[in-house]
Amino acid sequence: MAKKHIYIIGGGLAGLSAAVSLSSYPDTQIILYEASPSCGGRARSFYDSKLDRLIDNGNHLILSGNNAVVDYLNKLDSIKTLSSSGYPLYPFYDHDANQYWDVLLSKGRFPWWLFNKNHRVPEFRFPELLALWNLIKANHEQTVADCLVNGELTRRLLKPFAISVLNTSCEVGSAVLLGSVVKQSLLKGGKACIPYFPKEGLSESFVKPALSLIQLQGGKVHTTSRLTELHVKDNLIDYFIINDEKIELAPEDQVIFAVNAYMARQILTPILPDIRLPDEFESILNLHYKIDSFFKLKGSVQKARFIGVIGGISEWIFVKNGVISVTVSAANRFTGSDQENLSRLIWNEIGKALQPFLLSSLPETVPPYRLLWEKRASFAATIEQNKRRPSCYTTCQNLFLAGDWTATGLPSTIEGAIRSGYKAAQAIL
Repeated sequence: MAKKHIYIIGGGLAGLSAAVSLSSYPDTQIILYEASPSCGGRARSFYDSKLDRLIDNGNHLILSGNNAVVDYLNKLDSIKTLSSSGYPLYPFYDHDANQYWDVLLSKGRFPWWLFNKNHRVPEFRFPELLALWNLIKANHEQTVADCLVNGELTRRLLKPFAISVLNTSCEVGSAVLLGSVVKQSLLKGGKACIPYFPKEGLSESFVKPALSLIQLQGGKVHTTSRLTELHVKDNLIDYFIINDEKIELAPEDQVIFAVNAYMARQILTPILPDIRLPDEFESILNLHYKIDSFFKLKGSVQKARFIGVIGGISEWIFVKNGVISVTVSAANRFTGSDQENLSRLIWNEIGKALQPFLLSSLPETVPPYRLLWEKRASFAATIEQNKRRPSCYTTCQNLFLAGDWTATGLPSTIEGAIRSGYKAAQAIL
């Protein structure tokens, strides 16, 4: 009996998770196409010859409560490739006040940490917790700023958390999307908020094991294979064109379209004129600095391997093997900035933020670095853009959508991308 073909266009985590979910079915043949030379999208690692280091394309904070991520890595038998301090520990540095503190969440649901001045945000006041209630009860017309309460909990925790999660400013960011993340993290207690990182790199944890599993189960993966056309006939995709090659579909074949939102607009709008898709985007800036491989830290930053920065350009500083990486979310505001000046300012912030935790000194001059600027890293997580996110279903009976820009109920995160791949796979089944 001939197998039906499931064509997956896009090799990011949405496409890979859909392929992993479907590849074990004996009556299906998975064929995945990726336009770039490697799969993984924004969640991949690569060797950088300038730094002579393996670096991640971007920095991603994986939480123990990310159920889809955990399920995906368990399917790949790669959950063991992650490392963690084992604690819901979040060190912070306030650039303006020159002040350090640790947020150490209670593992259970009851927030005992709020009653311990050594485990909470300095100068926290209990009435500020109204902001969390506002977020989890928010409606689709409210921004994050509408829900926040003035105070140090907002300035030193909730605002940085919101910007890094939504990749969008609080003034226009969707409160519903942030509330969804709060429900699945902070409200579940510290047990759901333990941060994890790949021991080696994102590709080594999320991508390479997926490709091995897909191919082991008979699937095919084609990189440097760019889609230029999807053709519709009688509400079905009857063929598509990849690298000038026409791929014709049999009646039982199906397509999962899992490219980024910008590319989705270019391809889908001509064939599905009524479809609504996100059309505003935000960028993310990542700077990777080369450091000595034997660089050592102490204290809470040594345990956590990262520190949050308040009041600076940097938002999160990650210390990895031979690399210090910095993430700047909602980076459209820095468009046009001089890169050398930006790298110098951020390196100075790193020195100040890490100073009390250093066992090995950092060079005063800026070391070799790699700046990676994802111009359309995510859809802008605003009220209007959230309303433009489509479901996995389309008016074409054999075309399904996947991507962190689809209606997952979450912002653009690894968790959202994997959930979208699972949803598309389930829709096909």
